[in-house]
Amino acid sequence: MPHTRPSIADKRRAFLRLHQHGCFVIPNPWDVGSARYLQSLGFKALATTSSGFAWSHGHRDGGMSRDRVLDHLTEMVEATDLPINADFEHGFAPDAAGVAESVRLAVETGVAGLSIEDSTGQASKPLFDVDTAIERIRAARGAIDKAGADTMLIGRAEGFLVGQPDIEQVIARLKAYANAGADCLYAPGISSVEHITAVVAAVAPKPVNLLVGFNADLTMEKIAALGVRRVSVGGALARAAWGGFMRAAKLIMEEGKFDGFADAASGSALNTIFRGD
Repeated sequence: MPHTRPSIADKRRAFLRLHQHGCFVIPNPWDVGSARYLQSLGFKALATTSSGFAWSHGHRDGGMSRDRVLDHLTEMVEATDLPINADFEHGFAPDAAGVAESVRLAVETGVAGLSIEDSTGQASKPLFDVDTAIERIRAARGAIDKAGADTMLIGRAEGFLVGQPDIEQVIARLKAYANAGADCLYAPGISSVEHITAVVAAVAPKPVNLLVGFNADLTMEKIAALGVRRVSVGGALARAAWGGFMRAAKLIMEEGKFDGFADAASGSALNTIFRGD
């Protein structure tokens, strides 16, 4: 019997249900192959990674244009049966109107969710002021609603990633983003039990995404017990892949040795995974 692909509406409904109870992992592939492999393992949803995608094209994180990111989102949505959450960076615009237009285009790709950051990308002023950041979230919400889509909106407070690790400021921003229409809240960089617990309590009953892109004592069981609804890994899987590649390549160049492939996946295993594609 031929496989029936779920519709965009099916994917979005499934994604919403995942956020209603329990705790799930939403790992971050950077291309079609990594996405299809993660689907084969049984994950229920995937999220793109701006850094992993940029590195795969020889750019720094944040160095990809909006058009290229939109093409990437379309490709990722079409590549798997799973809901895709878009790492949509800061919406590719400084102002609310520009964010609204970018979000409209992102919704058209078929993503089930998208995140908007409050970081500017500028070292002199790493975060948008609070009022501007709130307006940007409100504009994103309006664009989704105008499109008649049930795409989830994730509000991100980037303080811990831009050298402003003030948990009270982060919580105040997350609460404001929730009030402005964000469906899920995300403070990448928090890692202590105290901070995670505080964020979950502050925005309840809305779900919280936790980034675990580092070696940690945290397990899914412990994270679920803290009330977190979903866990992503950002660019960590891409960095792990790059780490193996870089070590093997350097060994060849610097020592003339070819024993850096001990942990490499076998060609037959990869061909089996992708046989139906």
